[in-house]
Amino acid sequence: MLGRTGLKVSRLCLGTMNFGPQTTEEDSFAIMDRALEHGINFFDTADVYGWKRGEGITEQIVGRWFAQGGGRREKVVLATKVYGDMGDWPNENRLSALHIRHACDASLKRMQTDYIDLYQMHHVFRDAPWEEIWQAYEILVQQGKVIYAGSSNFGGWHIAKANEAAKARHFMGLVCEQSLYNLNARTVEMEVIPACEDYGLGLIPWSPLGGGLLGGVLTGEHTGRRGSDHVKAAIEKNRSKLEPWEALCGDLGERPADVALAWLVHQKIVTAPIVGPRTTAQLDESLRALEIKLDEETLKKLDEIFPGFKPSPEHYAW
Repeated sequence: MLGRTGLKVSRLCLGTMNFGPQTTEEDSFAIMDRALEHGINFFDTADVYGWKRGEGITEQIVGRWFAQGGGRREKVVLATKVYGDMGDWPNENRLSALHIRHACDASLKRMQTDYIDLYQMHHVFRDAPWEEIWQAYEILVQQGKVIYAGSSNFGGWHIAKANEAAKARHFMGLVCEQSLYNLNARTVEMEVIPACEDYGLGLIPWSPLGGGLLGGVLTGEHTGRRGSDHVKAAIEKNRSKLEPWEALCGDLGERPADVALAWLVHQKIVTAPIVGPRTTAQLDESLRALEIKLDEETLKKLDEIFPGFKPSPEHYAW
């Protein structure tokens, strides 16, 4: 289920950020078809994906895939986002009521659908009061254009403030949070995850492989971005953790990428990690994570390699 809702979503979420910039439309179509074959019904995108301002290239690809019919739209729980720059004029970004309305209509047109299952705020916007944001969302829900509201890159207190404001309006509020979360990036365990647990939000982790660091960079299993100076620096910074990590995965007889995904699936708060395959083969490989069972001893070893955080304030106070 997605958070406290009755909405059933798959244990992996198909991320579409590569569709357009790195993956051709034909290959993107094949990946989405394969996802449905595997029972993956949860697709995540954003109006800014494609990275050409105002064009929504990735949403357009998803829309043309829907247009092929065959029940594609009906089978998919569709998530997209609002916040990023979609033009040069004022009010073509962020979370004013005006932009939320225009951005939603534009996303619907690009994706050739009349509703969005999950409309996520791509980032917190401190300048707009929650009364304005929720009023805009309420209208979209009343119009049938949006079913659920979600957040992305929010702090724990943002989640609390948002849902308290929604409660006062007798509105459902946020049902999920999409955050950076993986074995090597566990900061959300301090504030965000406790807020999600208390308010009934599902957590949708992005970058589950830590930008490739957890995919086997030392053994050469993940080489896509290994040659860049940024990745080289990250490898050296984290080498003391990556060496025992890859050794442990070797002992388990599993690919590091699959173990990293499996660890997230084992976290109770996690609804579905986002996988962003560039090929159908990569999508097929990611399903192995759903079959891996990590016992208590292995989970303890992972915590020793990648120490997590206690909920605040216990992490830093008595």
